[in-house]
Amino acid sequence: MNHRKNAKHSLIVTHWGTYQAQVEQGVLTAVTPFAADSQPSLIGYSLPDSVQGNSRVRRPAVRLGFLQGKNNPQQRGREPFVEVSWEEALSLTAGELQRVATSYGHQAIYGGSYGWASAGRFHHAQSQLHRFFNCFGGYTGSTNTYSIAAGERVLPHILGDLDELQRQHTHWPVLAEHCQLFIAIGGLPSRNSQVNGGGANDHALDQWLRTLQDNGCRFINVSPVRNDLTSGISSDWLAIKPGTDTALLLAICQVLSEEQLVNQEFIRRCTVGFEQFNDYLQGNIDGQVKNPQWAAEITGLEATTIRSLARLMAERRTMVNMAWSVQRARQGEQAFWALVAVTALLGQIGTPGGGIGFGYASTNLSGAHRRRFSGPRMPAGTNPVKERIPVARITDMLLNPRKQYQFDGQTLTYPDIRLIYWAGGNAFHHQQDLNRLIRGWRQPEAVIVHEQYWTAQAKFADIVLPATTSLEREDIGSASNDGFMIAMHPQFPPHAEARDDYLIFSQLADKLGFAERFTEGRNEQQWLEYLYQQSLPRAAAEGIRLPSYAEFQEAGVIEYPRPVKPQILLQAFRENPQAAPLATPSGKIELFSSTVAGFGYPEAPGYACWYPPEQNHRQQEQQQWPLHLLSSQPRTRLHSQYDQGSVSRKTKIHGREPLWMHPVDAALRGITDQSVVRVFNQRGALLAGVRLSEDILPGVIQISTGAWYDPLDPMLEGSLDKHGNPNILTPDTGSSRLGQGCSAQTCFVEVEIYPGPLPKITAWQPPEFIFREDFPGE
Repeated sequence: MNHRKNAKHSLIVTHWGTYQAQVEQGVLTAVTPFAADSQPSLIGYSLPDSVQGNSRVRRPAVRLGFLQGKNNPQQRGREPFVEVSWEEALSLTAGELQRVATSYGHQAIYGGSYGWASAGRFHHAQSQLHRFFNCFGGYTGSTNTYSIAAGERVLPHILGDLDELQRQHTHWPVLAEHCQLFIAIGGLPSRNSQVNGGGANDHALDQWLRTLQDNGCRFINVSPVRNDLTSGISSDWLAIKPGTDTALLLAICQVLSEEQLVNQEFIRRCTVGFEQFNDYLQGNIDGQVKNPQWAAEITGLEATTIRSLARLMAERRTMVNMAWSVQRARQGEQAFWALVAVTALLGQIGTPGGGIGFGYASTNLSGAHRRRFSGPRMPAGTNPVKERIPVARITDMLLNPRKQYQFDGQTLTYPDIRLIYWAGGNAFHHQQDLNRLIRGWRQPEAVIVHEQYWTAQAKFADIVLPATTSLEREDIGSASNDGFMIAMHPQFPPHAEARDDYLIFSQLADKLGFAERFTEGRNEQQWLEYLYQQSLPRAAAEGIRLPSYAEFQEAGVIEYPRPVKPQILLQAFRENPQAAPLATPSGKIELFSSTVAGFGYPEAPGYACWYPPEQNHRQQEQQQWPLHLLSSQPRTRLHSQYDQGSVSRKTKIHGREPLWMHPVDAALRGITDQSVVRVFNQRGALLAGVRLSEDILPGVIQISTGAWYDPLDPMLEGSLDKHGNPNILTPDTGSSRLGQGCSAQTCFVEVEIYPGPLPKITAWQPPEFIFREDFPGE
């Protein structure tokens, strides 16, 4: 065990890395990257000019009309706020919770609270909120993620639990030694590998990719964007049309079958359903052979290229990886299913350097040569309310109370939500079709948020309770597959009147009569030691011997020993499927799933498929909106976190989020580099600054997510977003009835020059405040 001495306790742990803080007279003036990190993220350099900046929520604040007792939720996002005392804010909050729970039941409270607020495991906002509401009597929650919901739902039917599969991914050293061909569907974007929930202290992606290439591995980037695979390595670029990866993979499967390149021994031992799937490939079900000529019309790739790729994959030790973004689309489940199918037919699953990957580079987790110990975690308890919605269906729920919907073979009913309570997230970043979200957000009777900054979500709330950042509290930073545990200490006092989420919930629990149940009689320090002690048996199970809590606090940093033997995904299953079965109904890979077929969804017939009605719908949309918009993860921030920071601000063009566009598309519209353009479709419009590049497929544009929503006129429904949040434009439709995931990547738009003058960016400014003595009519 390596104990790194840190006597000053000045380490800041974030989801994108750890930094040494430099504080002068209570002000954070600079950060230095963690010494153990060979390629630290630049995002951390935004901390000094953000955490104590003008965007912070300084005091409890209540929307004017709500404070006056008016029933006017349509004024959310339009009215000024009134700063109040903590006692008044807590009393008002407790009163609303009690009123709604008593009048409508606990299921009328939505506490989904999705977000990445804290790398610290005790002050993890979602855990604190869920524990609070479980003690209170329950709440309507959410399931799955915006990142990868389609995959999270389809994979348990055909291969196993996605979270567990990711933890078991083949380690990079094995790939470096054995992999001859790396197919990167959706690329291997290094910008995404900056982050990991709980900490990312070993940014090794670029190093490992260079090592693979030095050892003779060939990389093929299957993506509409060339720089989705850079990292200083050379690669072949197959510029595929967005959303057509499934068709490509099906055609590869058809070639493998037609040319007798299928590993029949692996199919016999380790899969079920090949006959049904092969009937579909050969056109015996729908009359359409899924050959390269068919796929070429859909994908934009040459038929000869597709056939050559299939042969090459069969000849080499091949890893086929799919980025998470590929399944964030209509029919996204089928992309993952087709990936499972093609790697099963190749028969290299479970081999050193070959097989399947779900998200190498999508975070810093997959493939890390680290032990799978997750560290301390706050117990949330059990929710007495069983209703949960697919997380991306929040707007549907708010607009359609008591409406039935289909989800993963079930017929469910949306609850009637009367109160939203959020801590540690920003729905106005990650939800699609923000104008539709605003309509839904204005339906409940109360919206209460804990927030550090005046984000759009805070500005659209009724009660805003100021929360501390990770730099202002004690905690423990720890992440699965990261390899470090770090003691976190306050670098300066809480900003203005901000309080820890734990303290806020403790005080609310006291007002509501269950403080003892929530706190268990522990303060912050006692909880930290308790959670650390509770993690000791889990550490021992992974071969890690942790020091005493006092020794850990003294050391400041613990680095776990690396595994002696690097792991290979599904190696034990390959060697003996009976002794190490998969967590699927058959215990094997399901190329055909009778379970999914039994759901009766035409778009998910029980095997990986291309769904022609969806293709027809896309073609119809593109007749009016000819450009396909991809909304990627940003390089300069984590989602929307620290968009106001210097690192993010430096990349803006005339204050707007950059839009990447091919010169051919720009020339057709009279657009030049650095132009500010209006991007629009039937859902809304935004402003962005143009970057011209030949590294993006003509007909495709790209805008990163995370620019704070900034309406030109908050009083106007559907107002122009003057800052560049692409979720103004993305569709709020489920990936399919199977997964009901985010489908943001199936988005079509048009672009035109904005005639100006350019409106001022106000996204990072606090809202308007009013004093009580200035209330209208008083």
